[in-house]
Amino acid sequence: MKKLIDLSLKENGQGLTEYGLVLGLVSIAVIGLFNILGDAITAMFENALAILLSRE
Repeated sequence: MKKLIDLSLKENGQGLTEYGLVLGLVSIAVIGLFNILGDAITAMFENALAILLSRE
């Protein structure tokens, strides 16, 4: 834990901290989009599966 604190206090570690924050924000955005679009994506794949199975 001390290493992480030392890294965040140094200028060299500042870039790493910023990348971590950006990664966290992108992760939150992706999870939010999956929650919003999840049902539509599921329906799309179920529709495609139904079409493929009906061709047999």
